[in-house]
Amino acid sequence: MNASASSPSGLASSAGTVVSSVLKLIGVRLSMAMLELADARDAVFRVVLLAALAVLASAFALLSLSALLVALMWDALGWRILLILFVAYLALALGTLWRARSIIASGQIGLPITLAELQKDRDALSGTDLNSERK
Repeated sequence: MNASASSPSGLASSAGTVVSSVLKLIGVRLSMAMLELADARDAVFRVVLLAALAVLASAFALLSLSALLVALMWDALGWRILLILFVAYLALALGTLWRARSIIASGQIGLPITLAELQKDRDALSGTDLNSERK
């Protein structure tokens, strides 16, 4: 009777320890993700601000250059100079979009450290489950 009475309390104690450990692990991972998100947020803000300034400066430079080209080439090419500029700007825009998509597809924007740690946790938990099923 004594052995059966200690078994449930040992099981409850073990379950409580496992639940406590899992909750602590989740808390640590959430705090790590929050720190990484704060760093990523600051970096993204700086990049967006610099990109906006670069786009604005580039727009003024292209506008000035385009006006100069149209003024200089209008007698020789007429309306075709506008078509040439359109094709050149379209190629530039498509190239920029293609490069942005490749950066996004490479996964450089995600949370690599947090995702790697979560993958390790998942592998460790699934490895533990596989070992307990074999026994």
